[in-house]
Amino acid sequence: MSASIRSKSSRHKVQAHRAKLRKQGLRPIQIWVPDVRSKEFAAEAHRQSRLAGKSRYEKEEQDLIDAISDRADE
Repeated sequence: MSASIRSKSSRHKVQAHRAKLRKQGLRPIQIWVPDVRSKEFAAEAHRQSRLAGKSRYEKEEQDLIDAISDRADE
């Protein structure tokens, strides 16, 4: 079987699958999110954490986070 025939077959399968989902009232979307695995993300998260920790509102902010956090597993 040639590669072009296989490619068309896969394409048709995807098209059929998407058509089925659309009939169910769904639609495709694309979401871009930060790459949390990158060194740049880690550095920026660390920088922001340090700033938050130095904030004069740090205690109030942490109290709020603690109050709204799900801590059932503790």
